[in-house]
Amino acid sequence: MSRAQNNKPPLIERVTELAMRLSGRHLAEYGATTSRHDFTQRQLMTCLILRTYLRTTYRGVVDLLASSASLRECLGLADKLPHYTTLQKFSARSQVVAIAQKLVGQIGQAAAAQARPKHVAMDGTGLAGASSSEYFRQRSGRPIRRWVKVSVMIFCSNLLPAALVVDSKPTNDCRHGHELITQAQSIIRPKRLYADAGYDAEPIHQRCRQEWGVESVIQPVQRRADGRRGGRWRARMTPEYLENAQFGRRWSVESFFSAVKRTMGSSLSARRPDQMLAEAALKVVAYALRR
Repeated sequence: MSRAQNNKPPLIERVTELAMRLSGRHLAEYGATTSRHDFTQRQLMTCLILRTYLRTTYRGVVDLLASSASLRECLGLADKLPHYTTLQKFSARSQVVAIAQKLVGQIGQAAAAQARPKHVAMDGTGLAGASSSEYFRQRSGRPIRRWVKVSVMIFCSNLLPAALVVDSKPTNDCRHGHELITQAQSIIRPKRLYADAGYDAEPIHQRCRQEWGVESVIQPVQRRADGRRGGRWRARMTPEYLENAQFGRRWSVESFFSAVKRTMGSSLSARRPDQMLAEAALKVVAYALRR
């Protein structure tokens, strides 16, 4: 092993340093001028990202910081550490999700500047607020009472996210699709966008092709008895068109969700709806920083 590899900091420290650097661009130092100013907002935000990355509790991440001088140095913390209730209250703030979206956009912009990826894909998945397995829930007949929908747009080449939307209610894919496109329009302009049949709508095609200048490749749904599809762009989505446009690359987003769930967990430990949204968004951020 080379000396450069020996001197390379551990992955958790690199994730911490990236989180601190990126969070500082979107967060004020302190939340209020009248606060005690014990900890900056980016320190607390980084602690939440570490909690998600390590799949631990608020107490667990505080215990880790207490035992790791190198992590405390990355965070700029001296002897005093935040109480676990401080992290819990910070995660309940509404702007945590908004900051997570900004971080994802910043990661996507940096990835686009380095590699100039040509293809993106978008899709959604669900994260349940339960620790029991899907098999157990099916056998027991218990409904999933807490659930968060996570929608992302990712680069097909490196599986890094460029846009993120989370919702605590079952939401139509097209609605999330419009939000993802709005976020991505300001930072990237790929050649093609892949999406499954859930995003099959003429307005999605129009936004991609006429406003964004991106070729939309979306699997169509047959809604008419005669087999025809309405809309200028939807009518072009024939099986031959999809094959020539390499529609199979859409599965990159499925690989992304699979990797997030394997590394960051497929369930949410939070119980409050606002904290569940924050945890779901931070799973995507933590995975992106890990890569």
